[in-house]
Amino acid sequence: MPVDVTETKAPEDLLGEFKERYQTILGENQQLAKKIKDNEQTALKLLGAIETLEYLNPPEEAPVEEAAPVDA
Repeated sequence: MPVDVTETKAPEDLLGEFKERYQTILGENQQLAKKIKDNEQTALKLLGAIETLEYLNPPEEAPVEEAAPVDA
């Protein structure tokens, strides 16, 4: 069953709008890719700092309490 839809804009107008939207999306993708790369670098630096601090300052172990003998 064919769809009978007629476009109300001129093909030239549509082409211009589509090209503009396409360029906008490409630009956004480039910005997001850069942001992801920057975030990955920052995350690796933070992970290194966390590991260093944990190595230099190990958490104190809680004293192990002995269980009281159970009277039967």
